[in-house]
Amino acid sequence: MKAIYPGSFDPVTYGHIDIIERAAKVVDELIIGVLVNSAKNPMFTRDERVALIEESTKHIPNVTVKTFEGLTIEFAKQNGANLIIRGLRAVTDFETEMQIAQTNHSIEPEVDTMFFTTSLEYAFLSSTIVKEVSRYGTDVGKMVPPAVEKALKEKNKQ
Repeated sequence: MKAIYPGSFDPVTYGHIDIIERAAKVVDELIIGVLVNSAKNPMFTRDERVALIEESTKHIPNVTVKTFEGLTIEFAKQNGANLIIRGLRAVTDFETEMQIAQTNHSIEPEVDTMFFTTSLEYAFLSSTIVKEVSRYGTDVGKMVPPAVEKALKEKNKQ
């Protein structure tokens, strides 16, 4: 079974890594899909995000990282994936994610969505929070992998 785990990952956090590690145990191949959204102004470039995810997931042999633009369901189809992985931090995530999953399923009935609830220690984490906290020089080592922590420090110096 091949699955995709889409997101902006700006930057990847331990919450994302938690979902990636757990999802990689239940599928044969997991493709991390880094969404390139021209309407957003990310802190990290597409290539930087890919490199940070690759570095942070190199211990997981069945994970690859690719970028995409457009609809997630189209990315899944292009990669022969029949499963989309999504993480849920809180009940507030569920309504939106359920609506997206149902829309995707109506477009392509052969592709399903599997939800993973984030482990409690990472339930508060988001890329937005990490970026904000790091801007003020606060230690984010418990929130992100070492490569990401280093990259955040460098970005915040600029």
